Amino acid sequence: MSQPNAPVSASLSSAAAQTTGARLVVDALLTHGVERVFCVPGESFLAVLDSLHDETERIQTIVCRHEAAAANMAEAVGKLTGRPGVAIVTRGPGATHASIGVHTAFQDSTPMILLIGQCAREHLDREAFQEIDYRRMFGQMAKWVAQIDDPKRIPEYLSHAFHTATSGRPGPVVLSLPEDVLSDACEAVAGAPTYKRVAASPSAAQMEELRQLLEGAQRPMVIAGGSGWTPAACADLQRFIENWQLPIGLAFRFQDTLDNEHPNYAGDVGLGINPALAQRIRDADLLLTLGPRLGEATTNGYTLLDIPKTKQTLVHVHQGAEELGRVYAADLPIVSGMPELAALLAALKPSSGKPAWAGAAEEAHQAYLEWRKPRQIPGDVQMGEVIQQLRAHLPEDAILTNGAGNYATWLHRHFSYRHFRSQLAPTSGAMGYGVPAAIAAKSMYPQRAVVALAGDGCFMMSAQELATAMQYDLHVIFIVVNNSHFGTIRMHQERHYPNRVHGTGLTNPDFAAFARSFGAHGETVERTEDFLPALQRSMEAKRAAVIEIRMPQEASTPGATLEQIREQGRKLRGE
Repeated sequence: MSQPNAPVSASLSSAAAQTTGARLVVDALLTHGVERVFCVPGESFLAVLDSLHDETERIQTIVCRHEAAAANMAEAVGKLTGRPGVAIVTRGPGATHASIGVHTAFQDSTPMILLIGQCAREHLDREAFQEIDYRRMFGQMAKWVAQIDDPKRIPEYLSHAFHTATSGRPGPVVLSLPEDVLSDACEAVAGAPTYKRVAASPSAAQMEELRQLLEGAQRPMVIAGGSGWTPAACADLQRFIENWQLPIGLAFRFQDTLDNEHPNYAGDVGLGINPALAQRIRDADLLLTLGPRLGEATTNGYTLLDIPKTKQTLVHVHQGAEELGRVYAADLPIVSGMPELAALLAALKPSSGKPAWAGAAEEAHQAYLEWRKPRQIPGDVQMGEVIQQLRAHLPEDAILTNGAGNYATWLHRHFSYRHFRSQLAPTSGAMGYGVPAAIAAKSMYPQRAVVALAGDGCFMMSAQELATAMQYDLHVIFIVVNNSHFGTIRMHQERHYPNRVHGTGLTNPDFAAFARSFGAHGETVERTEDFLPALQRSMEAKRAAVIEIRMPQEASTPGATLEQIREQGRKLRGE
């Protein structure tokens, strides 16, 4: 085995030198710049844990309480940095638990690598203990799935994994590692160079056609977002919309692609979209879609735009060629990475001074400001005002995370994202994401404030990770919106089956007491005016904190009560 802190390829001078597959895995992680891995320990990859023991100064191993959390943490790192987050789990149950993070990474186009300890090679294809064929299991859930049966090929496979995860449309890669491949002695082999992202760029002809479409437009509109953006690319995007005076909406859960206070910002294009913004998109004669897939959430269930040919002239730019023309047949499809595209957009200057749509961006922004004003909801806690208080008292670079649930609609509607990658949320609609994502974010950026917003159902899917936050001294603030039911499902239930509530009620603990049982700080909020003092005490606690906000079930969404939704359901059924 090589000496600690020295990659095997650098420390060995003879081709006959011996190492292990596990050491080659760790050397590859070091080569490709991995600073932390998330795991739940398992006997199938004990050799990797042993090799990580030699590299604690360069790779932090964060041990989680559930493999779903480990995978979600790795996905969150990929979202935050654009570099693959890495999770390591054991075979069978460990891999199936981790599959949620892989699915989220796939739907969210997030670079991620999942390493799975596998049964020994001599036991495979016997339905051995916890055996699964991961090529079949993850086949439609990952960009690439493979099993490494020869330890000498570990550097090759890991290099391919990092390149695949980051190039074109980013996404997850799954590698299965038989335990004997990891533990047996093998001949040392040289590692690969550090991976480099590979991306396409628009052609000069495509950029000229885009210019001509803009010059001839009367009501252009931009929708930006998706993965692959960088701070420099976002700055270039801002210059582009300013030069052309364009209104811009941001795709579902990518609201941090542009400062929401920017005078050209028109709002988020996703679930619960501002009707005025939806109408602006429908009325546009030119739609520039820069980055998003135009999936179900961004298109309001594929109803916002006509299929396959939109009424608007459509320019669709995406990192993956397979996404262009998949649902919407664009008039100008462009395969490009976001930094490559944005740099050319920033240099694209209008030929005349005042465009035909002058004033449209300011009008769209005013409609957004009106939309985000809080509206009265039932109960003593006004969630719109709570989110406004968060916006006013958190630093501009604070990171906010959430999972899935109606509670998130208040965050999307009323919070103002000011900083690139300050929003971590699953476009896949996965519950249980916000807690582990916040822990991962705090481990990456301990100097930044990190707040996780969760519903009671969402929080309880990963609440055990409070132990992880405490173990690694990560001062995350977890806000639990408790209305004692699965609120989104109850909403749909009342809409489609009014007055037939079944299977959506929840019995919860006292969440503040639950937090204190872990050694965390705990607060309970039952009135709007109680929230800010609770937030301030939590920020001063110097440890992880949970703020439970108790809400009545009737307060379903920012725009409708349960009774109003129930009445809609009755009308739909003709009652």
